[in-house]
Amino acid sequence: MKNLERHEISHIVEMAWQDLITFDDIRVQYGLTNNEVIKLMRKELKDSSFRMWRKRTAGRITKHKKKINRDEN
Repeated sequence: MKNLERHEISHIVEMAWQDLITFDDIRVQYGLTNNEVIKLMRKELKDSSFRMWRKRTAGRITKHKKKINRDEN
């Protein structure tokens, strides 16, 4: 994972919590893969907050642009 400034980490965490921001959006803006975002969230959040976030994002169509586009057709 690349070295990030504190304000960048805060922004990524905020983006990851947003329902309408996809992992692809984070990748384009910060160059982080899905797995890197998950690792960052695990490091930055309390255990209970991380588990809650994973439940919200696991299998969620809106977190993956490819799935959104496929379901629109």
